[in-house]
Amino acid sequence: MISPLAFDHITLIVSDIEKTRAFYVDKLGMQQVDRPEFDFPGAWFQLGTTQIHATLEGPEAGQAGIGERGNSVVSRGHHFAFRVADCFSEAEKLQGLDIEILHGPKQRPDGAVQVYFRDPDGHTVELVSGP
Repeated sequence: MISPLAFDHITLIVSDIEKTRAFYVDKLGMQQVDRPEFDFPGAWFQLGTTQIHATLEGPEAGQAGIGERGNSVVSRGHHFAFRVADCFSEAEKLQGLDIEILHGPKQRPDGAVQVYFRDPDGHTVELVSGP
């Protein structure tokens, strides 16, 4: 068995690095952090100890986004989540930032509250609060 210490990062393939930076830094409050001098374009964003590695689409990385997957319930499809203090107040902020809410805020059976939306390339993002 391996012995992971923490969740490190997720890589997203994006169509526009600046639009992605504006979304994750200016709207979601992540910090842009230094990135090694790779020979391909990208940017890294951090929240706590976890990072998003945004890589510009191209022949080696593939197309931006994950494409239509055919799911009819957004919470059951591919997504990643940020923990927040209060999903209801964060949902109001999303609306004020002209970010379309796909689902929620809605309470789960365990009392947690979830809200879902998409980034500029269609990646589904969840905010979760509560238990």
